[in-house]
Amino acid sequence: MTESQTSPPAVVTLASGPAGGGNIDDFELFYARRALRRFRERLGRQGLLDLLAEDIDKGEAFLRESARLSDGTFNCGTTVLATRGTSAGEFVAWMDKAFADENVLLDAQPEHYVMVGQPDGAVHIVENVGPHVCSFYLGSWSAEAMAWAADASERLPEAEFPYKKATNLYLADGTVVGRVLIQFGDTDEGFTSSLTVYLPTACPESVLEHHLRHFAVEFRNWIVASSAART
Repeated sequence: MTESQTSPPAVVTLASGPAGGGNIDDFELFYARRALRRFRERLGRQGLLDLLAEDIDKGEAFLRESARLSDGTFNCGTTVLATRGTSAGEFVAWMDKAFADENVLLDAQPEHYVMVGQPDGAVHIVENVGPHVCSFYLGSWSAEAMAWAADASERLPEAEFPYKKATNLYLADGTVVGRVLIQFGDTDEGFTSSLTVYLPTACPESVLEHHLRHFAVEFRNWIVASSAART
């Protein structure tokens, strides 16, 4: 074997032992989530903010500079999820209530650090945007906040996707650093989620790509949680 050649990675499967269902990846995910929940609970919201203060400052500077260089222009991408076994209306109704429970919001994604509702209906979020830990606000889902999405090319037909929510992402001083357009429509087996995020054009493509993955993780977990809440 030459220096330029590498051996294929080892493949390990579970032959026997644990009595419950699942594979090794399932076990690791369970333990990782349990460990993460413990640290969140021990540190608390303010402890997390204090711990991440330097990262948050750098993340805010990244978003602010990206917004300045982009001068109000955005690139967007869409994650599409197919769900079986529950309806769009059931999920949206659950989500509307869930946004009042910080623990439900935090549990959906490992890189959710703070997600707390504000008196005006916005949500203060501290999470990763690509590799950057960022503090920003998700605006309320009001008709005014949705106005920009009326002419968005990513807007899907009302007949197929009647459940729509849109808003801006902004810094504490009001600087708009992104947008979100999420749309849900029923299918014969369940429903489809169309999850679009808009980030400043100056952001690297990798940042947008990672947020599409972020969407996939958090909304999958919220959908599963909403289904479990009905049983």
